[in-house]
Amino acid sequence: MLKTNYHGTTVNKIAIFPFSMINAFLLINSQGCILIDTGLPDTERKVEGALKKSGLTYSDIKLIIITHAHIDHAGNTAKIKSLSGAPVIAHRGDLAYYRGEKKMHFCSTGWFGRIFSKTGAIQQPYDQFEPDILLASRDTFSLKEYGFDGEVISTPGHTAGSISVVIDNDKAVVGDLISSGILLGGIVRTHKAKRPPFEDNPLQVSHELQSIANKGVQTFFMGHGGPLPKQEVLLHIKKLQQLAAENHDK
Repeated sequence: MLKTNYHGTTVNKIAIFPFSMINAFLLINSQGCILIDTGLPDTERKVEGALKKSGLTYSDIKLIIITHAHIDHAGNTAKIKSLSGAPVIAHRGDLAYYRGEKKMHFCSTGWFGRIFSKTGAIQQPYDQFEPDILLASRDTFSLKEYGFDGEVISTPGHTAGSISVVIDNDKAVVGDLISSGILLGGIVRTHKAKRPPFEDNPLQVSHELQSIANKGVQTFFMGHGGPLPKQEVLLHIKKLQQLAAENHDK
């Protein structure tokens, strides 16, 4: 588990899978903690272990933030919500998937995404849940009432309901807006940005990443690999814009 201390908030990366292949995050300060993403189903021991290392328990979780509806980010939400009693915040754009009303679609970004999708692992159902707080459209949600200097913002592009968390004005947890490493992400080359295996709208993703960078964010934490510095993210934004231009010209 990587601990990175910036200003008043410590960002703890929880290794749901080893080598940063799948990450969840704990934001911790003197007021308590916030959990960002819950990982795959039946991985609550990973979260419990991270809490214990920081002298915390499930009851210390003030809020659960779900960045998007893919199983590796939202798959254990129902269980961790039950264990902690914490409210869940998510975006209405992915609500049908959280409720189990609709099967998710996946737009592959390359050969690994196409092969991974064929395994059926990413399409497995998980226990449905009802978010307590729903963002709609371009809503933002301040974390001040939970004792944190930060906000949850709508950042569609990876999925329609993707959201990100900006903390202390200089760092952000961005779910799968960006990835690093190889294959799913992580393992090696974690300092090099790349597209995740699936992505609905790369041009939209580039706009959202640029908007976050414009807020002054210097460090980007993500669900697969990372963290990445702002300069590497800016290079990735340019590549996404070039890709969109090439596709438009075809």
